[in-house]
Amino acid sequence: MSMKPRLLGMAFAAADALFEIDGKGKVALALGSGPVTGQAADAWIGRAYDALFVAASCPAVAGAVRGLTPGGRSDPLDVLVDCGDGMARPAVFRAFMLPDLAPAVSCSLVYGGSPLRHDTPAPTELADADVFMAHARDSLSAAPGHALHRLALAFIEVQGLTGPNEAQNARAAARIGARLQQASHDGLSAGRLTANRYAVVRNADDVADLETQVQEAGRAEGLTLTARADQTPLGSDPLCALRAMRFAIEGCLRDDASRPELSFADSLARTLKDADRFRGIVRDREFALFYQPIVDLKTRAVHHFEALARFGQGGGPAPAIRMAEELALIEDFDLVVAEKVVSRLRQPGSGLLKIALNVSGASLAHDAYVAALLRMTAPQPELRRRLMVEVTETAALADIPAANRRLGALRDAGIKVCIDDFGAGSAAFDYLRGLSVDTVKIDGSLVQGAADDARTRTLIGHLVELCGSLNLTTVAEMIETEDVAQQLQSLGVDQGQGWLFGRAEAEPVVILPTAAPRARRQGVVEAWG
Repeated sequence: MSMKPRLLGMAFAAADALFEIDGKGKVALALGSGPVTGQAADAWIGRAYDALFVAASCPAVAGAVRGLTPGGRSDPLDVLVDCGDGMARPAVFRAFMLPDLAPAVSCSLVYGGSPLRHDTPAPTELADADVFMAHARDSLSAAPGHALHRLALAFIEVQGLTGPNEAQNARAAARIGARLQQASHDGLSAGRLTANRYAVVRNADDVADLETQVQEAGRAEGLTLTARADQTPLGSDPLCALRAMRFAIEGCLRDDASRPELSFADSLARTLKDADRFRGIVRDREFALFYQPIVDLKTRAVHHFEALARFGQGGGPAPAIRMAEELALIEDFDLVVAEKVVSRLRQPGSGLLKIALNVSGASLAHDAYVAALLRMTAPQPELRRRLMVEVTETAALADIPAANRRLGALRDAGIKVCIDDFGAGSAAFDYLRGLSVDTVKIDGSLVQGAADDARTRTLIGHLVELCGSLNLTTVAEMIETEDVAQQLQSLGVDQGQGWLFGRAEAEPVVILPTAAPRARRQGVVEAWG
């Protein structure tokens, strides 16, 4: 066998089509297969070489050809070869200029994937979850209300992007990104939330099949992908929609490893439904307050009670409160809690009753909460001396000086202020430094570690010493054993709260189940201040 057929065989082992461009930019020779089944490459002979490619690929190919010198080889290029009828086939293009044939250029094509429509946008790396949410916030906030009715949030879950060829996976992901950006309502509102989960804000009446778009993007890189797309209308309230989106996305990202079947769309729909239900509960006052005693650790007399919300079958409030804070529903809830507490203080026989109520940091971002609480108590100002506000850290205070000014108005009126859950979050010392308060409540996670951890006891001791220097009362929560209660008392903690002294009850209970270690009789309620 002669050398020429052997060389030709080797060339075709590495390529699907070979062609030569003459000095005038025409195809002088072509061998192999065209981009469509049954089409031969020799049909290209006599055509301008740039006519073989879709317009988007021509500049890169022309640049590669133009930059060659005798003996030079181009880098491989991802291109789209024109198949006609609006279709194109992905391929890798290479060019080489043999010194003996210059200025002619020898070229090769290796096809990758099936033909697709050639109006496919250029591959694009999508934003991550944080950048996507930031852009969506700006985009939706700028949109008029009537336009929001026509928008929906689509979630797409993709399987098949985890093959062994990482470069191929990355190229397919970039093609998916380009198609999803093109499908978004503004050409930019698409994001890659996890390795296989995407989100798009799109027109609700857009009939384009996102699942098919993803599958075509995979085929362009030789991957067989499966996709599931779901979408939920965003409604007319951009703030609620954005916060619900973030809440649902963060929840799914948190549960992604343990619950891969969890759908973003399902989570968003559930979040919006839960938000509507929560609004109804607050509007109709369909939740109860239970009261847990807080005692003086020396005398074991009840000092005051903390009002704790209970939903449904006595359920704890933490999940509902977190959702309410995320979706900007907490301010109305905090006001209704205050309304219920003030009403309880007005009941006959409640003259010695003192109650602490929780307020989210989000409610202290505006003057409305403080103004409303002062307005509620204005007819009976003496009630204010029987109220304490516990500032929770679940929603951090963005503007501590402004919050301190608002809390100062409460303290000036006679209402006590407490920093709740001290030690549970990073903002605790910022609060202690920036807020003028009366009491610090030590978080239960520290209290429960005091029983058998000397370092924790030392930390609590130093905290008590610091609070004492600032004339602040200390309360330890989640006390469950007498041993812990005595340790905390020996460390100088003033008051205690926990199951040792009583659980939260529908009515305040001043007769405690534990025996008082001092002569002072049970049931006596001490004064504040």
